Amino acid sequence: MFSGIVEEMATLVALKNDKENVDLTLTCSFTSELKIDQSVAHNGVCLTVVAIDGDRYTVTAMKETLDRSNLGELKVGDRVNVERSMLMNGRLDGHIVQGHVDGTAVCKEMRDADGSTYYTFEMAERGYFTVDKGSVTVNGVSLTVCNPTENTFTVAIIPYTHDNTNFCDIKVGSRVNIEFDILGKYIARLQQLK
Repeated sequence: MFSGIVEEMATLVALKNDKENVDLTLTCSFTSELKIDQSVAHNGVCLTVVAIDGDRYTVTAMKETLDRSNLGELKVGDRVNVERSMLMNGRLDGHIVQGHVDGTAVCKEMRDADGSTYYTFEMAERGYFTVDKGSVTVNGVSLTVCNPTENTFTVAIIPYTHDNTNFCDIKVGSRVNIEFDILGKYIARLQQLK
């Protein structure tokens, strides 16, 4: 379980295909604190550490993960938002995030907010929804929704978040990972069963 408070941006240093899986090798400041079998969120996707070599660590993404997320689009040198799993004795600064990405969305608009920036995303798949002032995770970042429609939502990014997450790399047309609020997902599923 995660909070959506990104610790830093890791750098992708190697990619290796293994049948339908892809091994992603990254480097970040906390690599020395990682252990094999530990969960780390990468752009919001929970992946297991499978190898550590000096200042590099490797995680494996399977086909299902690659199909539902933007991880298959990554290239060596790309920056990836990373967060280690939550400690249960700490504060929950973001919201409850599972690291189970629901799909992707495309950035349709970026608008200046006199120092901050509004980003509007269009969801690639329907089935879940957002609500005004509800929570959503975009590339692993816990955010508050504003102006939701049937297939879009907007988030406001303060300069600190822009500069310390890969929001600094997002442009109109960029595809991002989305995890909807867990309570909203259960409500949506109950509605489907009626």
